[in-house]
Amino acid sequence: MGSRGRGGLPFGVVSVPEGDDERVTQWALDAGAGDRAALERFIRATQRDVWRFVAHLSDVRSADDLAQETYLRALGSLHRFAARSSARTWLLSIARRVVVDQVRAAVVRPRTAPGVDWAAEADAARSRSTAAGFEDVVELNLLLDGLAEDRREALVLTQVLGLSYAEAAEVCDCPVGTIRSRVARARDDLLELTEQRDTG
Repeated sequence: MGSRGRGGLPFGVVSVPEGDDERVTQWALDAGAGDRAALERFIRATQRDVWRFVAHLSDVRSADDLAQETYLRALGSLHRFAARSSARTWLLSIARRVVVDQVRAAVVRPRTAPGVDWAAEADAARSRSTAAGFEDVVELNLLLDGLAEDRREALVLTQVLGLSYAEAAEVCDCPVGTIRSRVARARDDLLELTEQRDTG
């Protein structure tokens, strides 16, 4: 995906303002009908959310590959997209499945080296850092990594990406009440983890 700009995203990536899901959904429908300009607008409008979502669910080192795989799968089925949900919700559902598939594949594949590549994590966090200091970004990532996967996913979808609870429930294929519960528990867990770090 090339060079990175502010926030760790590829240069040229734009984010569509909140509440503009109708426009993005129309671009997806037009792209599915063969409109190449609409396809480009659809990808540009959703790239940031997809990259951030897969980076939070897996790790920043894998985010480019996972985002690319998400778009490959989406483009293969874009002609079948029927707008039963917003295009962004549909795309993030695909991204979630891509991450799940990657985790499953990693479980059956032997690891070559144990542990985390802290140098790579630090480089990635440094490039993502904008207003927050480097230490804040690392601290936030460590706190998010301390959450159970389902809670982290619900928190990122609703609090970082700005999806409604209903949209997040659709992405996660679970009831809205489950998302509300996961977000509430994730917040409680984050408070507890923060207190432990402050006292420990």
